[in-house]
Amino acid sequence: RSLLSVLLALAWASPAVAYVLSPAMVSRAPALRMQTSTPNPAIKAASAGMGLLKPFFVAEAKLQGAVLGAISGVSVEDAQADIQRECQENKCVIYTYKLSPFSTEALAVLDSSGYEYKNIELGLEWFLLGGRGSQTRVALADMAENGASSLPKVFIGGKMIGGAGGFSALASLVDDGEFEQSMDAAGVRKKM
Repeated sequence: RSLLSVLLALAWASPAVAYVLSPAMVSRAPALRMQTSTPNPAIKAASAGMGLLKPFFVAEAKLQGAVLGAISGVSVEDAQADIQRECQENKCVIYTYKLSPFSTEALAVLDSSGYEYKNIELGLEWFLLGGRGSQTRVALADMAENGASSLPKVFIGGKMIGGAGGFSALASLVDDGEFEQSMDAAGVRKKM
């Protein structure tokens, strides 16, 4: 095998392996829980470090959104309208990538909380998005306080949580003991 084929195989396998082996996947197994799980410290540290790559990801997101949005006929305004509609219809909304360990961990935290939420999966990963997913990613970045284009993005009561609105913000709410208070204040119901 060539070095290139090995590197490509590793690039494709890494998110999938991280997803399957993530402690969050174990916690997603059906079980009754009475308390929100503590966020994985390794995923939390990696999430905090993603800020270093933000300028690259923001520029890439805008280019990807412009090109794929033009091809598919979807604008950032269309995506913004979709986000607003979802936030009006659902008290808690999370935008994710299927293979992202950050998204997987955030979903595990939400699952363990027992609260209702809607997961909107934009695609497998940022580099595999179509026009609507790419424009939604740009719209979400525009809504984030710090402009980060990374996912997940979590909305509680129609408002994006924290600076980047992602896993770090969700983990901070849980760690600070403010998660359940935020969900209750927004009127998010517990699952039956």
